[in-house]
Amino acid sequence: MLRIGLFLLTNLAIIFVASVSLSLLGFSGILAENGVDLNLQSLLMFCAVFGFAGSFISLLLSKFMAKRSSGTVIIDQPQNENERWLLTTVAELAKKADIGMPEVGIFPAQQSNAFATGWNRNKALVAVSAGLLQRFDRDEVRAVLAHEIGHVANGDMITLSLVQGVVNTFVMFFARLIGFFVDRVILKNQRGLGLGYWISTIVAEICLGILASTIVMWFSRRREFRADAAGASLAGRNAMINALRKLQVETQAQMENQMPDTLTAFGISAGWKQRTSKLFMTHPPLQERIEALRYGQ
Repeated sequence: MLRIGLFLLTNLAIIFVASVSLSLLGFSGILAENGVDLNLQSLLMFCAVFGFAGSFISLLLSKFMAKRSSGTVIIDQPQNENERWLLTTVAELAKKADIGMPEVGIFPAQQSNAFATGWNRNKALVAVSAGLLQRFDRDEVRAVLAHEIGHVANGDMITLSLVQGVVNTFVMFFARLIGFFVDRVILKNQRGLGLGYWISTIVAEICLGILASTIVMWFSRRREFRADAAGASLAGRNAMINALRKLQVETQAQMENQMPDTLTAFGISAGWKQRTSKLFMTHPPLQERIEALRYGQ
């Protein structure tokens, strides 16, 4: 219920920002003055505002939503030796990566996982699961933290938002072109935008969105290799490989992924509850990541 509420609030914010922006820019419609042809310039601007607004509002709210949806507890004052070590290690890795000290938290999941998020590389959030802290030794935990710091230092959150904004823009744009073609050419509607336009646009947007998501997933997989390389540089290649191997053992045991799906893009592991095509995977197979580190690919 909470995740649904956050989703609705995000979309309300998107609609508000996009509506104000469009009004200020003077784009009140996507039809030309004759009421028949499309105004492609206005349509593209319309789609870009909505597409990038959704992506960047989600980015700005990412830390808040991550904390709430995962149940992450931020370590403000360490209560035990493990928490003190966690803060000290993140501070050391952040300094080494030349970024600001992130917020550090623990989320209550038994699956070994971690994630990083935030709109600013100097004000990010790095969180690890309780299960990871229980089962990984400190060198392996340090490697996982280094991987997440690598995501932050590489600017992956911002870059992924840019990619998602571009994808959103063209999905909306081409969906409306398809809807317009169906309305005008197939259904022979010659004035305004008929029901055929709206129905066709919705269907096309769903289909194109599924196809376009493969681009975002491909990008996410490439950034995962880069984060592994950064983790190896910060914490040592052997430690990074050992951490990935331990994750591999757990995923082969098919442990349930207890981290929200919205956070898997920057988790150390996506879990294996999804048995989808590789095209739709946020993470490369762990064996490929291990081999890339071993052979310097």
